[in-house]
Amino acid sequence: MFPEQASTMATRVDALYFFLLAVAGFFSVLIAVLVVSFAVKFRRKTPGAIGEVVHGAMALEVAWTVIPFTLAMVMFVWGASVFFAMSRPPDETLNVYVVGKQWMWKFQHLDGVREINELHVPVGRAVKLIMTSEDVIHDVFVPAFRVKADVLPGRYTTIWFQATKPGRYHLFCAEYCGARHYGMGGEVIVMDPNEYQTWLSGGATEGSLASAGEKLFSDLACNTCHRPDSQGRGPVLDGLFGKTVQLQGGGTAIADEAYLRESILIPALKVTAGYQPIMPTFQGLVSEEQLLQLIEYIKSLKAK
Repeated sequence: MFPEQASTMATRVDALYFFLLAVAGFFSVLIAVLVVSFAVKFRRKTPGAIGEVVHGAMALEVAWTVIPFTLAMVMFVWGASVFFAMSRPPDETLNVYVVGKQWMWKFQHLDGVREINELHVPVGRAVKLIMTSEDVIHDVFVPAFRVKADVLPGRYTTIWFQATKPGRYHLFCAEYCGARHYGMGGEVIVMDPNEYQTWLSGGATEGSLASAGEKLFSDLACNTCHRPDSQGRGPVLDGLFGKTVQLQGGGTAIADEAYLRESILIPALKVTAGYQPIMPTFQGLVSEEQLLQLIEYIKSLKAK
């Protein structure tokens, strides 16, 4: 009745689910039994019978206040711990970019290997998916891993998992996305680490994402303004990723993937303090795959 548990998070999600199911089932049966028994016990036995006035007991009032409150707090704390664990990937993860498109999934490994509707990952290693959509809202759902997240156009969302069993696991789009939504599926193929490295080295690549981004960075003449010596008309990008950026007007922003994407497509939206809004927009000039290449190249630049 349930998909197999194939990730470190699956057992925690299932345990919480069965606890909630048990609590709901217990109180449903209890209430049904009490309703029937009270209806029989306290029924009107003669036509002229009048019910007696019953005064509540303090112990009973305290019990049916404290017990539900305690159960609710247990559910809240337990659910919050699972939520935070699912929302915060480990520091060291294998990052894979995901682009949803009607009606396929495109996966891009950092070393340049590309896949469509199949994702190869090693067993026992935390994998983070950085996801976006080219058209409408999609949703990545891997039942065996108990992970699910919307994939939205114009922004990045992330999920992570750590597979515990080699095998092939179904990947679904769980958000209605058009006439062929039913066919937008795929597989996550979990492999032994050595087999994964063999598969990775045998895949056809055109260089890493960062190297492709470096070439595109030069082709688009971005290096004429973003120079490493602070003499360019744009901010220095070396060591920028992950730092806090001071903006015109006194605000700040964290230079993460979403900020870099936004700065490429709509550069006038958040202008770095000390610079003029002269950068042209690249909206419609670069594809989602090229955006990922540029972002990964900027992430690879180290501060000098």
